[in-house]
Amino acid sequence: MKNRCTAPMRAAKAGYIIMSLVFCGAGALFIARPELSAAAISRALGAAMILFGAIKLVGYFSKDLFRLAFQYDLGFGLLLIALGALVLARPAQVLGFILTALGVAILTDGLFKVQIAMDSRQFGISSWWLTLVLAIVTSAAGLALVFRPWDSVRLLTALLGAALLAEGVLNLCVTVSTVKIVDHQRPDVIEAATFMADGQRK
Repeated sequence: MKNRCTAPMRAAKAGYIIMSLVFCGAGALFIARPELSAAAISRALGAAMILFGAIKLVGYFSKDLFRLAFQYDLGFGLLLIALGALVLARPAQVLGFILTALGVAILTDGLFKVQIAMDSRQFGISSWWLTLVLAIVTSAAGLALVFRPWDSVRLLTALLGAALLAEGVLNLCVTVSTVKIVDHQRPDVIEAATFMADGQRK
């Protein structure tokens, strides 16, 4: 019986780790340099969202062992690509929109990661509680971006940085703790055979 190719899983895991570090770096930069121009911020975020969206699609179709980290990434990946394309098309005019849209995306991702934390607990993953705490913090940061409690551009840029930093740390934690790759992985075949055997016994 032929083993599943693990190249897509490895590519998705590496891509997730790299993009998580990119988000952490961008978040730290926005916190340290809140005076950056709206156009520069929008271009950087647009390109990052398109790239991360593509990585999410690869992750969704890679079928890693636990099926935890990438289970919601089909729709979310497509959403990020669409938002990134919109931001790159009009980088100087959509900062307010991108803050709201990115806030909704970060909030949604944080809530999905709450579910992943609960699923991780059932799988016996010991760091599930850390994922849960980070998911709650990230959700709160995304919610703050949506409602934007102040009008200062510098403060909003710093808030964006904090949200991106939280999102990056969260994704890094989830990827490292839940994406398991084994060279002899054949879960679909095993599951299908078990299902057919159960049906025959019935």
